[in-house]
Amino acid sequence: MDTDLSGRRAIVTGGSAGIGAAVVRALAEHGARVAFCARDKDAVAAASTAAGAGVRGYVADMADAASIDAFLEAATADQGPADILVNNVGASPTRNFLHMTDEDWEELFRLNLLSAVRCTRRALPAMRAQRWGRVVMISSVAAKSPNAPLVDYAASKAAMVAMAKALSKKYGADNVLVNSVLPGRVRTAMWERAAGEISAASGQSVEEVFAARSEDIPLGRYGRAEEIADVVLFLCSERASYVNGATIDVDGGLGSFMY
Repeated sequence: MDTDLSGRRAIVTGGSAGIGAAVVRALAEHGARVAFCARDKDAVAAASTAAGAGVRGYVADMADAASIDAFLEAATADQGPADILVNNVGASPTRNFLHMTDEDWEELFRLNLLSAVRCTRRALPAMRAQRWGRVVMISSVAAKSPNAPLVDYAASKAAMVAMAKALSKKYGADNVLVNSVLPGRVRTAMWERAAGEISAASGQSVEEVFAARSEDIPLGRYGRAEEIADVVLFLCSERASYVNGATIDVDGGLGSFMY
């Protein structure tokens, strides 16, 4: 498959770990120059080194408009306008709907949704002008199969899908393709920490915890971050030149099983 991205410039939000880091590596390994951001300075430095040449990390708080502007301005100055934007950053706190405040909702939506709004709004003019662009929203299977403890997370991720659908209809004529990827359970550091806590409380091994929580996944296991990144890479390549407005589940069949 021809997934050469030589000469392309990419921005990935939340790119220091997990799915974001895997996306950064995949794009860079296929020739793109990649700018990514994260909040932690040390994590940014480590991820930049691990990703290798052609990758530069920036410290930014994607819940803050001024920080987003500073990140995008710096990345544009360093590598030029983005051809590819992957809106990946997000948080998924577990909490009780009846005890959540307006501020809780607003805080999560600023990070998960408004960061994507702000980055996409900034990237679109240059993409339209050159008549080539790729925008990928990293949503979640929770957007289609939500549960109560993640109600605000699911709502924010569903909104990202809706935004992608709307923008794909508007900007497809400019050869700017906007799609969504919906990961299921992916074995990242976040899930490792959660499994460790369950293991300590239950006496199960970490592997037993993962096995028990994989029983409702048709493939019988958690995904790997690289498996999500491979789909993103495809969407950013010329191989996906007729894919626009798509919502792609990458969840081992979990979403279809839940319906």
